[in-house]
Amino acid sequence: MEVIHRVSTVVGYTTYIDLIRDMLSEDQKIISTGMTKEMQRVNAAIDVAVAGRSCAIVSSGDPGIYAMAGLVLEICESRSISVRPSHGQNAYSEHTSPLELEVVPGIPALCSGASLLGAPLMHDFAAISLSDLLTPWQTIENRLSAAAQADFVIAIYNPASRRRRENLARAKEIILEYRDGETPVGIIKSAMREKQDVRIVSLKDLDCRQVDMLTTLFIGNSTTRTYLDFMVTPRGYSDKYTLENGG
Repeated sequence: MEVIHRVSTVVGYTTYIDLIRDMLSEDQKIISTGMTKEMQRVNAAIDVAVAGRSCAIVSSGDPGIYAMAGLVLEICESRSISVRPSHGQNAYSEHTSPLELEVVPGIPALCSGASLLGAPLMHDFAAISLSDLLTPWQTIENRLSAAAQADFVIAIYNPASRRRRENLARAKEIILEYRDGETPVGIIKSAMREKQDVRIVSLKDLDCRQVDMLTTLFIGNSTTRTYLDFMVTPRGYSDKYTLENGG
């Protein structure tokens, strides 16, 4: 919030701008675009910064996880723009050369979603996006197979969209080759937003038709279990200690 208040220009996906509208002032310039216009947004933000004005690009979750930080650096590199990390020092100053860049950490969906489920990520896990817009589907299949075979808990981003329904069904098939059908799956829709929905089902009963782009899935490993309304992946304490007294 401090960053948003201090910059002269805010750039973001239209939906994300709407979510923070009440934080913005009339003096700030807002640049917003629709879905799939990420490159236009980033180039516009860089143009603002090159012109000597402070600018913030907003993302959902954490900007370094399936978000905009990487694209900013890639485009700066492709445009041969001199940029250095600010690490929070002298950030947001006007007329800075070379450009200073700070990646401000946020709360990624795998953290917010996990907190609503209890403790599904207490042991090793992998995060995989099912969107094949930028990544070949065969690569995604290979990663799903490797993560499932290695018994990672799997956090799935971008599981399905209106036009892309079959990817999740195929992902479920791949994971079921290595996981029991009763493996718990946490389904988190719109974490920490309006219309938030939290459910836990078995892997075999996962209904791909009920999943959309606002959903993050948490597929347990071989030790993950449910306790009351929670999903728990044991770290291994019970193998070494008596849990009741710590002995």
